[in-house]
Amino acid sequence: MDPFLPCSAVFLLLLAHHALAQPPDDGCNGILLTYTLQARDKIRPFVLAPDSQPYSFRANATVRNSGTRPLRSWALLLTFVHGEILVSVDGAVLTSGGDNLPYNTTAADAGNATSFTGYPQTDLLTPIATAGDITKIQATVNLVGTLFAGPDPFEPLPTTLSLDDPSYACPPATNVSRSLSTCCMLTPAAAAGNASATDPATTTFLPRRTGDLVITYDVLQSYDDTTYLALVTLDNGAPLGRLDGWQLSWAWERREFIKSMRGAYPKEVGAAACLYGAQGQYYKDLDFSKVLNCERTPVVVDLPPSRANDADIGRINHCCRNGTILPKSMDVAQSKSAFQMEVYKMPPDLNRTKLYPPASFQVHGASPLNPDYKCGQPIPVSPSEFPDPSGLASTTVAVATWQVVCNITTGTETARPSQAPSKLPSCCVSFSSFYNESVIPCRTCACGCPATQPAVSASCSTTAPSMLLPPYALLMPFDRRAKEALSWADQKHLSVPNPMPCGDSCGVSINWHVATDFTGGWSARLTLFNWGDMDMQEWFTAIVMDKAYDGFEQAYSFNATAVGNSTIFIKGREGFNFLLRETNMSGVDYPVPGKLQSVLSFTKKTTPGIDVVAGDGFPSKVFFNGDECAMPLRIPSQGANTGVILIPMLLCLVASTLLLLL
Repeated sequence: MDPFLPCSAVFLLLLAHHALAQPPDDGCNGILLTYTLQARDKIRPFVLAPDSQPYSFRANATVRNSGTRPLRSWALLLTFVHGEILVSVDGAVLTSGGDNLPYNTTAADAGNATSFTGYPQTDLLTPIATAGDITKIQATVNLVGTLFAGPDPFEPLPTTLSLDDPSYACPPATNVSRSLSTCCMLTPAAAAGNASATDPATTTFLPRRTGDLVITYDVLQSYDDTTYLALVTLDNGAPLGRLDGWQLSWAWERREFIKSMRGAYPKEVGAAACLYGAQGQYYKDLDFSKVLNCERTPVVVDLPPSRANDADIGRINHCCRNGTILPKSMDVAQSKSAFQMEVYKMPPDLNRTKLYPPASFQVHGASPLNPDYKCGQPIPVSPSEFPDPSGLASTTVAVATWQVVCNITTGTETARPSQAPSKLPSCCVSFSSFYNESVIPCRTCACGCPATQPAVSASCSTTAPSMLLPPYALLMPFDRRAKEALSWADQKHLSVPNPMPCGDSCGVSINWHVATDFTGGWSARLTLFNWGDMDMQEWFTAIVMDKAYDGFEQAYSFNATAVGNSTIFIKGREGFNFLLRETNMSGVDYPVPGKLQSVLSFTKKTTPGIDVVAGDGFPSKVFFNGDECAMPLRIPSQGANTGVILIPMLLCLVASTLLLLL
């Protein structure tokens, strides 16, 4: 070593040597995993409690393929238990793309592992296929962060170290001198189906996957050493998923930037980050006034239909629908969106074949009814094929293709009892029947409670069950509905909680009314109420009927189809496919919701033994525009009835009266 090298250079050489140094092999012929704590330094603020003292730490983890099968799109699992907050991750990205740094590994999911996906080195080849080339069979993840632990000689290491791959089994890691290691082997089932290491089918691409929303990143052309043309496609695979006003974002991990786009547009346009960054230093002759976006995490939105044939930014198949993506069961032609962009690369990726997709994709919808998605990281798949644009009987093959699978998360199901759900419903369901004159309204705080308004929350209970209503009260906003509930309780001698329950806070409510029940069949009436300030075009709903599904016959004002899994898919016919917003009507002193209604008929021939009145005539789940609605906690009883009121007739009567007052 040159004795005159500066200290910083010597330090970097030592770090590089440490990263390439091989940990004890212990005869591992599978995937060798290691985690080494390199340094831990006490940082401010200084506190007395040992377990609350913050320390900065540096660590690295390695994944080395010592087996006979390539490890594609590897993912490493580490279970942190010392309040680790990751500040920097190099050599991998967090598998859940929505998690930005700094990332608290233990606050939200205590006891769960943190997953890291390899990037840019996503695949680890075999020693046989590479003559043991360490750069091709091993990846190193460098971590910098903060942890909370006691003083030395305490070693704050993760509790588990494993692969996020069901094909491998990883025994508990062993701890030797501040370093964990384990050897993961193929499971017997995976080994039985293992192909040769030289088989192209196992060494080229991963199989394509399915999900609620699949994002495909195709490199259509690689022009020279610095630019390429990419096509990004969002394909809706959820039977009930819907996106309105989609917004797509990702992270450029290789300092790329967007020169131009067609079919979509960034929310923010500007090249300041390039001008003052490394991009401006490298591309000295590039006119950055024509560069569209230089953000590391750009946010892209769809174009309006008026730009579909725009010669400059339109003319892309499946573009320009204001960000609306419908489920295939609704409209196959509108179940996907696509856009193109010209991407500029940065050193050291100056080669036509040096192509990397962005990472950490996130997708959101502008409507509160849109579901939440959790996206994985891109995986390499076989290049997409496209029909020849000239109309010839041939196909055009992409240069490279990656796939990102996003699935809908249901916060109400995944949250722990002590943890607030990540997403509350935006719709709710009320029940009523011909045999009980009271309506069971939507649940208290079905779509959220007024916790941020102390004066309001103190005046109503967030836990008291919702009060029974007269049928006509369903057409009234909650403040007026509460008065009717009090009056109804007085008439029917019902108890009144103190304080009274808070409202449901839902933008859409749905009433399911069991209308008739006779020997050969029965009927129900479905009513939709829009309490929001936006009209809803091309709406759809889905009803899950556990015991009555096989008896479904038809709907009358809506189009309804039995689609399997006990689910009836419903959308409006022409003239009934537009659910109007809440409006103020003359003659009444409260706003009135937009409303649509239809009867559904069922036969008992195919559902012998069904007991409609006992509960078989009520749905177990209801979805509106892909969002699962909050359900009532009970059904109408057959107890002391003071009369029989057909709620649909009353709703129609009230609506007609209001129209006459206009």
